[in-house]
Amino acid sequence: MLNARLAREGFSSGFWYFLRALWTEDGVTQKRLAQLTNVTEPTAVTVLSAMDRLGLIKRVRNADDRRKINVSLTPRARALEHELIPIAIGINRVAAAGVSEADLATCLAVLQKVADNLAAEARRLSAEPSE
Repeated sequence: MLNARLAREGFSSGFWYFLRALWTEDGVTQKRLAQLTNVTEPTAVTVLSAMDRLGLIKRVRNADDRRKINVSLTPRARALEHELIPIAIGINRVAAAGVSEADLATCLAVLQKVADNLAAEARRLSAEPSE
């Protein structure tokens, strides 16, 4: 349902993660967005370039550190929040039907731990000197 709605607008399903992050933390750096969406920085740049071409974001050089680029939502992307969040809530409701709150909490905690472990390993690997 959500992917179909995004596709109708001509958006990639990958945009969802960046939109959600920016609805929460608008104006962050590209690097921070890569962290929030758990993708590599080059992947983030590719997705953000596509979002920029479609008028969903604008990128501005950081005033304090010219090496950094801050990303902000356009009014068009901000308005999508009111359309897409209810769809996502509905999907989550369907997915969790018949699952107790305790089981759902356990599941989400386990998934978060798995994501944290993978992120820690990615940081460790990126800190290792290459041969």
